[in-house]
Amino acid sequence: MTTRKELRQRGEAMRATLFGAEAATATANSDAVPNFRDLMSETEFGLVWGRPGLSLMDRMACTLAALASLQRQTTLRRYVAAALNIGMDALAIQEVIIQIGIYAGFTASEEALDTAAAVFNQRGVSVGKQLPRDDSLDELMTRGNDLLKALHREGGDKGYAAPGNPVTGALYPVAIQYGYGEIWFRPGLTQRQRVLVSVASFTALRLEAQTRKFGQAAVNLGVTRAEVLEAVIQTAPFSGFAPALNALAVLSDVLKPD
Repeated sequence: MTTRKELRQRGEAMRATLFGAEAATATANSDAVPNFRDLMSETEFGLVWGRPGLSLMDRMACTLAALASLQRQTTLRRYVAAALNIGMDALAIQEVIIQIGIYAGFTASEEALDTAAAVFNQRGVSVGKQLPRDDSLDELMTRGNDLLKALHREGGDKGYAAPGNPVTGALYPVAIQYGYGEIWFRPGLTQRQRVLVSVASFTALRLEAQTRKFGQAAVNLGVTRAEVLEAVIQTAPFSGFAPALNALAVLSDVLKPD
């Protein structure tokens, strides 16, 4: 049986992996509170970050998604640096932040991109230029509808996505064009990574209907049920254990073994 001391040691090792030399010293005012660092080492770093079932890079993408969605800029700055420490590409970091803009608002993306840019500048990291994306709106709509069907299958035209809905129809076509048709096809992240980012963002934002819908979409894309489970659990230290548990509850059918 694992002891708390072993969890603490495992957690401190994970801190060192993520934050390097910074992990050995106080990194926030909360580190000065008696036993709080130990609590974090045991729970966040020893238990959650140390779980099997999801790669370290995917865990980082889910973490960035949760932090950016909730605009936790100070902590996001630390984790952008940690993402670079473990070898995550700067473009991938940016794309996680852009992806959550569909769900949390592009103002959230703007602020988080500024935070990431400050870290990149400090580290001397260059993202590189990208060619303009000039596909027509018709192309975006066609591509978006095709992806929507691949992700959601028979559930792709239910609820606010129902075709011909005179109320949601004022906005949903834009979501198809720019959410599904544009952002999901940007370079920097695979669609598998993007669906995990979606699950993490929806969990953090407490959007349970969307968490269920995209949890199923992840399985439809070939993501394992264990990976969907871990994407949700990874958000717990950053956006709360209660929202993560609620998300797991609504995903119970999706995550049930065959």
